[in-house]
Amino acid sequence: MSETRSTVKQVIPDIGGIGGNFTLDEAVIASARVNLYLDFEAIQLTAVQPSLRIPWSSKQAASCATEGGRTMMEGEYISMLELYKLAPPFVPQPCGWGKFELASPETHYFLCDFIDMQNDLPDPVSFCARLADVHSKSVSPTGLFGFVVPNCHGKILQSNEWDSDWASFFTKLLESFLRIEIETNGLWHEYEQAFRVIVTTVIPQLLGPLQADGRVLKPSLVHGDLWEENAAINLATDEPVVFDASAFYAHNEYELGTWRRKTIKFGRPYFNQYLLNMPPSEPVEQWDDRIRLYSLKFNLAHMIGWPGAPFVREEILDDMKYLIEKYPPKPLA
Repeated sequence: MSETRSTVKQVIPDIGGIGGNFTLDEAVIASARVNLYLDFEAIQLTAVQPSLRIPWSSKQAASCATEGGRTMMEGEYISMLELYKLAPPFVPQPCGWGKFELASPETHYFLCDFIDMQNDLPDPVSFCARLADVHSKSVSPTGLFGFVVPNCHGKILQSNEWDSDWASFFTKLLESFLRIEIETNGLWHEYEQAFRVIVTTVIPQLLGPLQADGRVLKPSLVHGDLWEENAAINLATDEPVVFDASAFYAHNEYELGTWRRKTIKFGRPYFNQYLLNMPPSEPVEQWDDRIRLYSLKFNLAHMIGWPGAPFVREEILDDMKYLIEKYPPKPLA
């Protein structure tokens, strides 16, 4: 999937500091009807054709995408909208999405309120309390796991069709990311064999019990890509804020899978604070292993987004070997 990236100075060479006028597509103006702050670094902007000049302002933010842009931008809009309904202070208000009228190649956009942010780690206490509140209050419109529209993790289309069985849903999600990761980084026999055992043996033993023996697993709305680059501090309120969501209704613990990745800064204080608000699902003794399992998907996403990244594939294989040793195939009766 190829995309063009532009910095502010490439689009507006003499911009210097923030200020001045610039051109926008009429479709964006029709969606916003207010002045915009454009996130030029978001994805792509070189395809925007001059059609209207308005003053630079800090009212709204925009992201743009070309190839696969409709799914990306609509998916992000609906993701952010569902989160905003539950936690307005925690999420910028989504304003719209659509297609540029004058753009080649075809380009789609997403608009939301612009929030002046500080890119520091949010306070674990308030951050995890707000996140747990979203997880606990959210209600799947179908009562199933999945989402109302196709959406993307970054630029990766994720499998999110409705499913009543969480183990089945997560298996399909993991397998779809594995296929793309193999296409991106190449074949590795040991790696692929281990994944087959994870799917056929480990997932049934780790996720099956969540909905067995009379247990009911609530589908919770998750952000879907919640790491330090998608969270910040609102300078006006000093409260945490999150953005760039790839949401769906999932087991709430899935959200924490990305925090387990070695490079992620949401460490033990965040896990501890989250668990104070949302205790582990039963069986409690499998909580850490479930988080390890969920982290596989986020490490796969990293390898797709950053092909050839050192050591991550090895980390994935090590985690799979650990889980396979702990949850081996059951002997035939």
